[in-house]
Amino acid sequence: MFLLQAGQQRWWEHEITVSGTIHKGELISYNLTELIKPEAYEVRLTPITRFGEGDSTIRVIKYSTIAPINPHLREFHCGFEDDNICLFTQDKNDEFDWTKQSAVTRGESKYTPNTGPSTDRSGSKHGFYMYIETSRPREKGEKARLLSPVFNVAPKNPYGATNTAYCFSFYYHMYGKHIGALNVYLRLKGQTIIENQIWTLRGNQGERWSQAHVNLYPTTLFQIIIEGVRGDSVEGDIAIDDISIVEGECMKADQPSNNLRSAAGAATVVHIWLFPATFLFFVISHRR
Repeated sequence: MFLLQAGQQRWWEHEITVSGTIHKGELISYNLTELIKPEAYEVRLTPITRFGEGDSTIRVIKYSTIAPINPHLREFHCGFEDDNICLFTQDKNDEFDWTKQSAVTRGESKYTPNTGPSTDRSGSKHGFYMYIETSRPREKGEKARLLSPVFNVAPKNPYGATNTAYCFSFYYHMYGKHIGALNVYLRLKGQTIIENQIWTLRGNQGERWSQAHVNLYPTTLFQIIIEGVRGDSVEGDIAIDDISIVEGECMKADQPSNNLRSAAGAATVVHIWLFPATFLFFVISHRR
């Protein structure tokens, strides 16, 4: 799939991997989370099969900054309960992926004892969380990175905006004698992409869920990146749950010593806006 922003000459390429058999007329959805400006985008779809490329089709899609978004949105919460895991995505450039799990599904599959949570953060065996499975073939130092949706910083208040921060919080579970590391990064998406580490923790933290709080001071479009690093051996599963971004700084008592500063200087942001665009299309049958 190729994207062309209105008034631009450069195409962006996105690869959509589809597994299994695709039937004529089948509806497929794909979330576009990289759209920066609320303008028209030309989308060119080209099917690629084992026989080569098929005929392309072109559509124009649009989205608005007003209609689909709650104008009073000040918070983002994610417990990974829905099928699309709150529009989080896997980094394509890491070594392995995060996995959505519950105690029920964990008990139905092979798993390594003495590591990983037995419930979600709330204590439910049916609730979901995300975790990294560190059994073989995983090796020491391999990383799994989970990307949040892209959030937008609202325009400055013409009557004078106040310096507003955001409190990013999440629960983590790091139990096992081979625990590696859990890192959090803030990715700023301006003309150049800047990625800063804002939180890190290493080693066995016990068989319990704990909460972390980090102040964010974004000055442009941004993403949160959660990175799990595999430790020395198989007893190193790391899990996360109940992620929140709330307007206002975190309480000072909530901020641990490993809370790194997320960006230089105070921010001039007012609200967080989530910019997912869902593009629906029908598969067009093509015979070579």
